Amino acid sequence: MGLKRPTGNALAAALQDRIGYAFRDSALLQTALTHSSAVKAKTNNERLEFLGDRVLGLVVADMLFSLFPEAREGDLAPRFNALVDARTCGAIGLELGLDTLIRADAALKAAKGGRTGNYLSDAVEALIAAIYLDGGMEPARAFIRRYWEPRSRHVVEKPRNPKSELQEWVAQANGTRPEYSIDAREGPDHQPVFTVSVRVDGFAPTSASGPSRRAAEEAAATEFLLREGVWSREGAVS
Repeated sequence: MGLKRPTGNALAAALQDRIGYAFRDSALLQTALTHSSAVKAKTNNERLEFLGDRVLGLVVADMLFSLFPEAREGDLAPRFNALVDARTCGAIGLELGLDTLIRADAALKAAKGGRTGNYLSDAVEALIAAIYLDGGMEPARAFIRRYWEPRSRHVVEKPRNPKSELQEWVAQANGTRPEYSIDAREGPDHQPVFTVSVRVDGFAPTSASGPSRRAAEEAAATEFLLREGVWSREGAVS
């Protein structure tokens, strides 16, 4: 049996040093770290995630505008996209140790790849909203700059789009288009799992799963590109 997750003031104390903020309303923090899949949960972080996404976008845009005064919009946009991407938020969630603190369905937390990254990313955005609601914009801004500013100084690129790259490669290879089909849809309505196959004339199909049809299609396209040597395993992971 795993260790019991802290709640209330104990949860706020466990995160205080990591986030650089002391919550006045610990219940708000607890909601931010409660996923919609959590059994018997009366509240979840979906509304907070919606708000946190907007706060994150505003602060990151303002941060980049200040840090790179000579950069053109075309240079700022891909850097912004990479910083607010779910993979970046998920990585920060792991850095914060949120995977040990989030209340969620055990199967979801045990899953690998995209599903795991999504629930961590959602929690990070909800955490931003909770800080904003509890203390205002300045504590939220300070938290975001603490974790996102160091990443902003690295050379970042727009996340690769496997479906677009596969379509371009297939068009050059045989002049056709990849075709996607849903093989299965499992799980409850609030946490579905789609399995999708992609087929290309003259090649064996590949299939993959994800929390949405789009995510599953992207995963299947990625597997095809990796199998055919168009992408390298290292280059596909950012």
